[in-house]
Amino acid sequence: MRHSVDGRKFGRNTSHRVAMFKNMANSVILEEQVVTSVQKAKEVRRVVDRLITLGKKGTDASRRLAFDRTRRNDVVKKLFDVLAERYKSRSGGYTRVLKLADRRWGDAAEMAVLQLVDRAELKRGKQGKAPKADAEQAAAPVARDPLAGVRKMFAGKGRGAGSRGAEAKSAKGPESAKAAKASKPAKAPKTGGRKATGGDK
Repeated sequence: MRHSVDGRKFGRNTSHRVAMFKNMANSVILEEQVVTSVQKAKEVRRVVDRLITLGKKGTDASRRLAFDRTRRNDVVKKLFDVLAERYKSRSGGYTRVLKLADRRWGDAAEMAVLQLVDRAELKRGKQGKAPKADAEQAAAPVARDPLAGVRKMFAGKGRGAGSRGAEAKSAKGPESAKAAKASKPAKAPKTGGRKATGGDK
């Protein structure tokens, strides 16, 4: 019986499981939000909360411990400079798990968002109207060369004649192309039956 056995194993050995938690905790601290399965989110939440508690202590010993558990200087810097200041009046509960409605494609695992609380929210509302001068500049049509990508692709490959031909074609314009098409001699209509030869009897 598994009495007093704490934590989920996730079908991994100890070193793999610890490395997975370390990488996910680093992502949560840096990005402040990750999408993962509900079970992993609940396990990683414990790791992140303990790292933020270390950051709030602010001692040299806790800084060394935090680097030992994350192995990244940028994560330690954010823990001790940004997150410690943000959560100085909050005693625990620095993360939240929000379940998502959609399950993961493939194994139908229940998904969730693991995020830090009191994080800066993105501005999702409508932006104000731009000034009139900027709007006029944006509305002005920009002349673009339709063959610029083709010329760039063939530039410097020793095919000067081909690129010059393409440039000449684009310089002539549609009117000259129509005139050349009209000046071509018309083909003689095909006659049915066998060709008449002098040797027929």
